[in-house]
Amino acid sequence: MRRRWRSVPLFPAVTILALLGPVVAGLVGAVLPAFGHFPAAGLSGPTLDPIKELLALPGIGHSIWLSISTGILATGLSLGVTALLLAGGAGTRFFSLVRFLLSPLLSVPHAAVAFGLAFLIAPSGWIARLISPGLTGWDRPPDLLILNDPAGLSIVLALVVKEVPFLLLMSIAALGQVNERQSRMVLLSLGYDSAIGWLKSVFPRVYRQIRLPVLVVLAYSMTAVDVALILGPTTPPTLAVQIVRLMSSPDLVMRTVAAAAALLQLSLVVGALGLWWAAERGVSALGSRWAFQGGRGQGLGIVGGLGQWLGGSVAVIVVLGLGVLAIWSVAGYWAFPDALPDEVSFKTWRRFSGDLAVAASDTALIALVSTLIALFLTIGCLETEYRQRLRIGPAATWILYVPLLVPQIAFLPGLQTFMIGLGADMGRVAVVAAHIVFVLPYVFLSLSDPWRAWDSRFATVGAALGAGAGRVLWRIRMPMLLGPILTAAAVGMAVSVGQYLPTLLIGGGRVETLTTEALALASGGDRRAIGVFGLGQTAAALLPFALAIAVPRILWRHRKGVLHG
Repeated sequence: MRRRWRSVPLFPAVTILALLGPVVAGLVGAVLPAFGHFPAAGLSGPTLDPIKELLALPGIGHSIWLSISTGILATGLSLGVTALLLAGGAGTRFFSLVRFLLSPLLSVPHAAVAFGLAFLIAPSGWIARLISPGLTGWDRPPDLLILNDPAGLSIVLALVVKEVPFLLLMSIAALGQVNERQSRMVLLSLGYDSAIGWLKSVFPRVYRQIRLPVLVVLAYSMTAVDVALILGPTTPPTLAVQIVRLMSSPDLVMRTVAAAAALLQLSLVVGALGLWWAAERGVSALGSRWAFQGGRGQGLGIVGGLGQWLGGSVAVIVVLGLGVLAIWSVAGYWAFPDALPDEVSFKTWRRFSGDLAVAASDTALIALVSTLIALFLTIGCLETEYRQRLRIGPAATWILYVPLLVPQIAFLPGLQTFMIGLGADMGRVAVVAAHIVFVLPYVFLSLSDPWRAWDSRFATVGAALGAGAGRVLWRIRMPMLLGPILTAAAVGMAVSVGQYLPTLLIGGGRVETLTTEALALASGGDRRAIGVFGLGQTAAALLPFALAIAVPRILWRHRKGVLHG
């Protein structure tokens, strides 16, 4: 019988420090300047002047509303699409295809998805080109406000496209814990429509398992900077973008206003999480009433079909977006409404080859180092848990999610201020440390289940043959778990590649990665250059997944039991 932790061993202690230390330091570094105490600018508090200046900013009310509305709407739609897809597709060939595409879809960075979507739905985008002039009569781009719309609907669409695969992955992991297959068979035997029965009986149990990931999606959707910079309105922007602008001001006094805005953003997220919690109670009561009414939903087969159509649309949008990025990266002259460019040219690739190589090398270095450190801490924690028979309680799970629930924009400005106050170097080392905060939770969540599911009888056999605990780890357990370890590393590297705000703020603008360069090009509107860096960013995230699949197959090609064990 496992006992709870009484004292925190070394690896868990270091891991907790790595996860919570920067968050706490960042919040402290935001609170003091928010109340006017900022010695670097010659200011000493306390004073409410930063808060007053924040509330006096033009359009601040609309910025607040944008953050709330886009975050809640994107989260609700993402959860709805995920539920409908699972209800209508689980167990079908279509669902098997979706599961196969999950890793590639998950690895595509938010910025690349946003760029691809922009190139698709813009008035001069690929969709408009494909239907013009035959279906529309357009010989020039229509005067429609699709991108950067004041309501932020394009932001919502991009977030839904990106977050549905994440929620789907979390839900698939939860299905095994709720006896989904047996429940579906019972529901069918009782005459329920497959999708309606699933929503009534299985989904409430699945939701309990994925509540924390849903809250992570809500917190991220309210505070996304990269997607809002590409697709969001500019006058005024979302509150998160407003904070980045304030932090970029040459006037150091504006850092205090940015700190006040960061605390406001944190308050909005906490309020939204509370509102979501209250909505859960209301939806639960309505759902229970709906379930007990006993309607079996016969004749509502459209629900299952709708779920498959929505899930397929998400995958198609991502694939088409990447396709149009690739076309623009090699496009010569491309006039509207031509569906394809007049010529193919690699001039843009040659023009940016030097900048691309520098950004790619920094991206790879930061991603590799941060992922290796995260993997080292994760394996250390999991092995400590196994050897000392520790039991992980809910508190440990919440610690893992703290860096994902606390908005980046709420504590990273304060962390930057804190590090400047300490005289720390704002270079690659600092960026790696900041990336670890976000990489580590995903690596741990990816590896923990396979690690704990490993058959410990192999360790017993090894010990019987004279192998110590260390040798069992290196010679038996890790080789057998090479696939999950590499997959967790691929997830970590994909997370690192997509980090924009930690690289921009903690790097002080001096560390250039594929993501920061792609976002910098967004303001210039050079679609060919954006295509080059967007594809480079996607390739950097996809390559680790390809290696995670290929390496175990090559190493264990003569040992199929290792591959399937």
